[in-house]
Amino acid sequence: MKTAILALGIFLGSISAYAQKASLFKPLRYDEDWSKIKRDSTAGSYDKIKFIPFVKHQKLPYLSLGGEVRYQYFYLKNEDWGDATPDKDGFLLTRFLGHADWHLNKHLRAFVQLQSSMANSRLAPSVVEENPLDLHQAFVEAKWNTSSQTTLTTRIGRQELSYGSQRLVAVREAPNNRMAFDALKLIYQQKNFKSDAFYSHPVANKAGIFDDHFNENAKFWGLYSVINHAPVLNNIDVYYLGIWKKTATLVAGKGEELRHSVGTRIWKTSGAWQYDFEGVYQFGTFQDKTIRAWTVSSNTTFQKDEWRLKPKFGLKTEAISGDEIPNDNRVETFNPLYPKGAYFGLAALIGPSNLFDIHPSIDLELTDRLNWGMDYDIFWRLSKHDGIYAPNMSVIYAGKNTEEKFIGTQLAMDFNYQLNPFVYLRLEATWFASGPFIQAESAGKDIFMTALTTQVKF
Repeated sequence: MKTAILALGIFLGSISAYAQKASLFKPLRYDEDWSKIKRDSTAGSYDKIKFIPFVKHQKLPYLSLGGEVRYQYFYLKNEDWGDATPDKDGFLLTRFLGHADWHLNKHLRAFVQLQSSMANSRLAPSVVEENPLDLHQAFVEAKWNTSSQTTLTTRIGRQELSYGSQRLVAVREAPNNRMAFDALKLIYQQKNFKSDAFYSHPVANKAGIFDDHFNENAKFWGLYSVINHAPVLNNIDVYYLGIWKKTATLVAGKGEELRHSVGTRIWKTSGAWQYDFEGVYQFGTFQDKTIRAWTVSSNTTFQKDEWRLKPKFGLKTEAISGDEIPNDNRVETFNPLYPKGAYFGLAALIGPSNLFDIHPSIDLELTDRLNWGMDYDIFWRLSKHDGIYAPNMSVIYAGKNTEEKFIGTQLAMDFNYQLNPFVYLRLEATWFASGPFIQAESAGKDIFMTALTTQVKF
């Protein structure tokens, strides 16, 4: 293992000339297009893995290889507010991703990615922390240009899905195992308009080797459309998402769930003022009960590049429904579906259900490569008759012992250092001060977490 890491470090140190090419890295690795480096006169070892032509002096067909190595050391004091078994030494999460992207011609391609995640010294690791080796993605894709500005793409197989601000559908980047779906997806794109329709089964991670099989106990489908450069509003997302689970667990009970979500998002990511407003309404059935749930969120930032340290000020706030009346025929607990794991920071202590929170933040650009950030989050239960949930919708505390709404406050700070386009370092710390609700439902201790992340992409 150490030899592999050393070899990788030497390799990365020899490719500083490819900094501009590293801008081709995408959050979804299958979105990358490395055929562009064929026109680069620079030849070297990096070219030889990113663009492997099958026919000399021809752009197609070609193969591109890539991957990622990530190490995360965590230290937690009073995990689960003192209810978990103490761990005095911390633990190390490791993740290895490797992919091959084969472009047969301008219409057909195949993408395969393996994932290996380990939780070293972790007491009772979860399946999203440890999965020694499995097939993470494997799909084939066909694309047609129906006109000079219109494309239609069909993708079938195991694949990652990510939409909007990742409040509802995300790759789950922060936990060790990224999220994937066995899916059929249709993509229509025309200039400033894009629409995806998909039907899928979410992959349920298991702790063995190549055992993440087809999941018949959950289905996920939807239609997600994006309009860019719209008048006045800038960018608009409109979507419908449906989910079925054979067995779902809420404070209201346990049983079959069929839930529909309709929502819209208005956003802007340019200029001094940037914003992201979103609203979602959910309906359906849980057991024999009717679902009526909702959420509204606001995220605004202000930044002046002309100011020293380029300070960026942010304010997030959101209201997320919870169940109002126990034992009636209605369920109002919001289901965030498949959100980003670190919804409220890497500590990932609370998920977005039955909450009201206010979240100011500030970020400073200390150097061209080093950023510092601080944020402060204040949490309340929106309904005193519902509990609090983890990001995966498992019940943390049911809230049956108290009517207190104030959950607590969370202060987080981080340093982010981009050593070069391939190597990323992050040091962060989080302090969660427990409020009356946590103190009534648990041991009530404050949580301290610190983490160091090293990530290499190639």
